[in-house]
Amino acid sequence: MAPVSVPRFAAVLAVIGNVRAVPIVSEPTTTVFSEPTNLPSPYAISHSNVTFHGPYDGPPATTTGALSTVVLGPSIAPAPPPPGIVAYEADGELHGDQPMPYTPSGGIGTNGSEPVYKVASDFDYQSLALALYHEWIELDAFHWGLATFSDEEFDAYGINAEDRHLLQHMADQEIGHASVIANMLGPNAPKQCTYNYPVSNVREYIDFNQKLTRWAEAGVYGFLPHLNSGPAASMLLQSITVEARQQLIFRQFGGQFPMPEWHTPGIPQSWAWTLLAPYISSCPYNQTRLVWQNFPALHILNQPNPARINGADVWNETTGGWANTLSTAGIPPDELCVNATDKTLDCRAAVSNNRSIPLSYPGREVFFRWDAPGQLVGPNNSYVTTTNVAEPRFAAWLSQLNVTYTPLLNVSVEDQTAYTIQPNVSTWKGDPAVNGTMFIALTDTDLFVTPYNVSMINPHVAALAVYQAG
Repeated sequence: MAPVSVPRFAAVLAVIGNVRAVPIVSEPTTTVFSEPTNLPSPYAISHSNVTFHGPYDGPPATTTGALSTVVLGPSIAPAPPPPGIVAYEADGELHGDQPMPYTPSGGIGTNGSEPVYKVASDFDYQSLALALYHEWIELDAFHWGLATFSDEEFDAYGINAEDRHLLQHMADQEIGHASVIANMLGPNAPKQCTYNYPVSNVREYIDFNQKLTRWAEAGVYGFLPHLNSGPAASMLLQSITVEARQQLIFRQFGGQFPMPEWHTPGIPQSWAWTLLAPYISSCPYNQTRLVWQNFPALHILNQPNPARINGADVWNETTGGWANTLSTAGIPPDELCVNATDKTLDCRAAVSNNRSIPLSYPGREVFFRWDAPGQLVGPNNSYVTTTNVAEPRFAAWLSQLNVTYTPLLNVSVEDQTAYTIQPNVSTWKGDPAVNGTMFIALTDTDLFVTPYNVSMINPHVAALAVYQAG
């Protein structure tokens, strides 16, 4: 093993009168060798490259719908905050005895009890199982793109060999993420499935992945503070912070500004499962089922298209609802920003791109069409889209600490169409709330919710989509 130098610092001399200092000099004095620990590294979860991709074409599922037991009510009634929360006096002083030096009283899981890294409730299990479904599809999707598209196709978008190595590395990261979650779930943890990606070229592939990693990231942020198992949450946190970096990388690969928002939202588990399930074709027999709802798809008819020079001037340029992945089909080459020679319009892969034409803006009319409930989606077409809403009345914009409602206009229940106006709202001064890769739901009421209790909106959701605001 290579020696490590341990420096001995020479004296620092200063001549005060001349305001002159002699630089620090480092001299190696001894050598330290690192001894092996003889502790074996744990094996990662068993995985393989998925051999089939495409829509499910097998026999009808014998079990359909979400996992369920006795349902106590159509929604959870609002209640006052827990006792003691509002009573704490936040004056900077200490109000309790310290359990040990330099440690304040309070906190959860700070009493010295041994942490157990496993799920502790149905809520924990179903949340982590959902997260594992995401890790599996990301592992496959990252590998699939490298195997499907040629080096020349990647190069055409400025994604070079070193970038492709990064993509391979991100796939390897998913092995570790899946291993951590599966170990906390136990022997019935969800297994790898087969998948169906709504893309036909590199640019569409990159866009799908930046949306996939955003809703997977946001899905974990939504449930992480609610887990009964604090130890499990701490392990998952160390994975999801890497997921956030992956989402940033895919935005860079797509020529978008890496992080236009100041805050990343959390979404309910049913939103994440709604957005994920349509891209899972089939899963192994007796696969763990999920409890979460599948909402109907929301099609954003003028979804901003980051592949265009003017991404806001679009109509029907997606590959379908839910993710609303961009489509490049039929766009003239001189209107694709990857071909732009003006650097203010260019969108080749880069650390950062400032595009002079915004993808969306306050006051923009956004047009919708939504699917009826009852569609079979997900593994083996065994889940069914559902909603309690007969007629949506609002668009709920979920982004950056806020859920902002705008009224739906020209609503046609028969055609299932409407439009709304993109709101002019800021989280903080100088920080537009509607920005980045975010979410829109159609609802029948403008229910007041905040980041911690946003899942209370679920009984009022009619359809759901990813919106590419910036």
